[in-house]
Amino acid sequence: MNIEELRDYCLSKPYVTECLPFDDVTLVFKVHNKMFALTSLDKELSVNLKCLPERAIELREEYSCVIPGFHMNKKHWNTVYINGVVSDTKIKEWINDSYNLVIATLPKKIRQIHETK
Repeated sequence: MNIEELRDYCLSKPYVTECLPFDDVTLVFKVHNKMFALTSLDKELSVNLKCLPERAIELREEYSCVIPGFHMNKKHWNTVYINGVVSDTKIKEWINDSYNLVIATLPKKIRQIHETK
């Protein structure tokens, strides 16, 4: 997976927008204005993804390319280095998990929009 594939996959999800709120090199993907993925445009390809706390620890123990979320709440976020250690399919699965975790925290009225999609 490269940066274009990562970007395309994140943007393919319903109601996702992208922005550069922190600086010119940190690309943030949001669903209904809530972050679910962040990546740097000028460093080794990685993505920060939201994760359930217990699952975050499991992934860090199982995969050498997964570390506590850089500049994030390390209880809820992992940084995943996209360096071939994990398949694109697995990375997409983790992106889906992050996206769905954020959707689950939204108000019921907004969540219902996603249930009809």
